[in-house]
Amino acid sequence: MTTDTETGPERNTRPADYPAAVVPMLAYEDGVAAIEFLTAAFGFTERMRLTSDDGSIGHAELALGDAVIALATPPGIRYESPNHHREYCTAAMRWAEQPWVVNGVMIYIDDVDAHAERARAAGAKLLSEPEDKPYGIRSYRAEDLEGHRWMFNQHLRDTKPEDWGATTPA
Repeated sequence: MTTDTETGPERNTRPADYPAAVVPMLAYEDGVAAIEFLTAAFGFTERMRLTSDDGSIGHAELALGDAVIALATPPGIRYESPNHHREYCTAAMRWAEQPWVVNGVMIYIDDVDAHAERARAAGAKLLSEPEDKPYGIRSYRAEDLEGHRWMFNQHLRDTKPEDWGATTPA
């Protein structure tokens, strides 16, 4: 049995139905459209939805395998998606020119090539095609309907960080 004194007070406890202690939370201008897109393009399934009085998403949770994300349409702040922010912010425009994920969500899946084709067919903007990486994964990058960035990885083999140029703490 683990106690607080063994691990410190900052343990990663979570509800029994959450497969991970970290759950990314994303804001969308149109949470309903986001749920439809994420299920069609990336294969998420809806776990739960709390609809606000105005019909917007107050809180929703989607799953892809054992990965869970939460999303909502923030009320009362006139939230702008990354796509709309890029319309007038030159820094955001510059960041969008890069195919890598500046800010986003990374998820491991079983078949990155089939996943990329599904995403493309559903209208996702692929920022990079599936490609093998020296650190033992095959990955691609995509952008969703509001400009949030996603990286999907398929584990190919275990590698040591030193074998591909990274370091680890001593």
